[in-house]
Amino acid sequence: MCTVVIRVPDSADEPTRVLAIRDEDPGRPWNPLGRWWPEPHNGVVGVRDVRAGGAWLAADPAAGRLAVLLNRADDSTRPESELVSRGGLVLDAVAGRSPSGEPSTHGFNLVEVEGARARVRTWDGVALRTVELGPGTHMIAHDDVDDAGTPRIARWLDEFRATEPADGERWWMPWLEVLERSAALPPTDDGAIIRDNRPYGYPTLSLLACVASVTAHDVDVHYGELREPGAWGGLELT
Repeated sequence: MCTVVIRVPDSADEPTRVLAIRDEDPGRPWNPLGRWWPEPHNGVVGVRDVRAGGAWLAADPAAGRLAVLLNRADDSTRPESELVSRGGLVLDAVAGRSPSGEPSTHGFNLVEVEGARARVRTWDGVALRTVELGPGTHMIAHDDVDDAGTPRIARWLDEFRATEPADGERWWMPWLEVLERSAALPPTDDGAIIRDNRPYGYPTLSLLACVASVTAHDVDVHYGELREPGAWGGLELT
């Protein structure tokens, strides 16, 4: 039940800005932002899932591509033995290979950014859809893009839209201020972004966040972990 905030620019000369918050089982190990993959993914940086070897978020700076994976419920009737990890989708996406046909995974929302262009590939186990993101600020969680039926989007999207990224290297600070205000809600509140999903039957809590600035020729990514899963204690992005 991760959350992504993305601002698509009006001009191809401006960067796409991304804030991604990861919810995961704290007992599932991961590698922080780094270069974890050999050929053919040499040069890719990302947050690696140790168990399956794929990525939650990854970027190919030389190609100006970034991708983030959010889980989504699905209606698939395939047995688990026929399904593969969703993390490989992220590595494929930053290599320029988007999912097609009927992916052999559980449901997902896959955010793909290439320079000033952004889209979300959505798979619900029945149909694969593509949503092109127009200029402006959008939020994605476990349902549709800008879905007013998702309480955290209904509560916080307008605030993110009204908050301009700062000038300079630490452009993300105004968005982190919105994130800090959101953390005044209990992490079990439907409208919370920093989350504890265990009361809803999922073993996941908010663990970390990344911010990224994407242009046609570069991706600048920063990473930080929450001091305590599911609780706001500040976030230092390096």
